[in-house]
Amino acid sequence: MRFRHAFITGAAFLVATATLATPSIANAADKYKIFLSMSYSGNGWQTEAQNMIEAMAKAHGDQLELKTQIAGTDVQRQIQQINAMVQAGANAILVYPISPTALNAAIKNACAKHVVVFAYDSKVTEPCAYNVYTDQTKLAADSAEWVAKKMNGQGNLIFVTGVSGTSVDTERNDAARDIFKRYPQIKIVAEPNGMWSTAIARKVLTETMSTRKWSDVNGIWGAAACYVGWSMQREAGLSADKLVPCGVEGLNGMRVAMLKKGTATTVNGDYLPPAGAPGVSLESHPASGALALKLALKVLGGGTVPKTTLMPLEAVTPENARLCKTGSWVEMKDGCNTFDPARVPPSWVSNIYSPDTPEIGLAAALNRLPEPK
Repeated sequence: MRFRHAFITGAAFLVATATLATPSIANAADKYKIFLSMSYSGNGWQTEAQNMIEAMAKAHGDQLELKTQIAGTDVQRQIQQINAMVQAGANAILVYPISPTALNAAIKNACAKHVVVFAYDSKVTEPCAYNVYTDQTKLAADSAEWVAKKMNGQGNLIFVTGVSGTSVDTERNDAARDIFKRYPQIKIVAEPNGMWSTAIARKVLTETMSTRKWSDVNGIWGAAACYVGWSMQREAGLSADKLVPCGVEGLNGMRVAMLKKGTATTVNGDYLPPAGAPGVSLESHPASGALALKLALKVLGGGTVPKTTLMPLEAVTPENARLCKTGSWVEMKDGCNTFDPARVPPSWVSNIYSPDTPEIGLAAALNRLPEPK
């Protein structure tokens, strides 16, 4: 009989639950065939999330084999991938959906063949699928409110958007705009599309600022906007105490800059030094896919899990930014939330800790390795 692991549920899970017929396994000794279908993969978050999924797969390697495919931003290609995964004998499919609705027919077909389907971070609306994600509406609303107040409710704002079509980008943009509308003296003067990528964000912000001066900008909002925006401001000659308020990303480069001035960190030319930069850091949880894999194993083993699982959401500001010394899961559990420049690239996110995934930590995010047992 296949060994069934115990799983942490706790406050991260919503109360509503649902069941799905347990897939038939030809041989109890066989490993489950689990497939990962990624969409856009051109940023640090996606790489980090994939690393954590693969680390979780290694932590449960006695139960599964994992195969990964990348569809990019092509919806039809992702549909074809899901159909092919079903034909290849998938027991479960993890998917980062490029659209909340376009994949529904393929997902419904997979469910009809007793394939367990989990979407992570970006949601799908097909009822038979499971969703594991961060509350993007709260993330965006809280961060936009913080930025608006730091702007004293007035001034020019640059609003940076992400990967169009995903539920993440739509929900974030809608929620943030609703907040900024409450401040009629805040004017959104540009809406560059940064694709949640520091490289693309620098390109589009450079284009945006080609006809503006940083002295004419009073705030920035959007993923992959803060670390890049602050870097560009320093390059333009602004002092650390003149950086504009910014939210929302979880990039380590942003959080290091938010540490109190004088915090001892390794010198790294790619980073801004700790300066108490005025930011609020909130981010989609990169462990959502790894937790989806863990929950899929539970469903495959005959267990019941919620159809919707929310990942933890923590706001980090200069007041509570705290440097991790070792980066272990236990240390993160104790409250550190930022990593030394010698450990983590500035474009990778720092919100690695989740109480439901003790199998994975910093080593998983960086090197696809589970935590030591």
